[in-house]
Amino acid sequence: MKQTTLALILSVLLSTASVHAAAAEKDIVDTAEAAGSFKTLVAALQAADLVNALKGPGPFTVFAPTDEAFKKLSPGTVESLLKPENREKLRAILAYHVISGKVTSAEAAKLKSAKTLNGQEITIRARDGRVMINNAKVIKADIPASNGVIHVIDTVLLPPNE
Repeated sequence: MKQTTLALILSVLLSTASVHAAAAEKDIVDTAEAAGSFKTLVAALQAADLVNALKGPGPFTVFAPTDEAFKKLSPGTVESLLKPENREKLRAILAYHVISGKVTSAEAAKLKSAKTLNGQEITIRARDGRVMINNAKVIKADIPASNGVIHVIDTVLLPPNE
């Protein structure tokens, strides 16, 4: 009985490890695409011509707004940002969601701020077991990717000058 239980526990641990290893084989963009809840983010990355940058070696930490987060923006905002004439504005917004380096949730919880790839700072607060990035809640943390980590947020981060 003990050997059967031990074998079962070992089997579960190995399968969990292989799932995480398989997830970490995909880069940030492929991981976001596979999740299915970041269609708007992926479309924005394509419109801003940033897909190749986030497929690069990194490492990157991405605070990824869900499709639901994009729906919180004023009506017509996403459609407007996806237009070619707004590419630079979109790039600035998306770069405000990325930090250079791999920052886990445990590491982020110890920070007060971080400089994003667009050069501006985001505020990081940890309280009651929750991490906040500006006014966005981290709703799922530490999703591994081959070139960094993704933290899912419930609100699109807008740089102060946007």
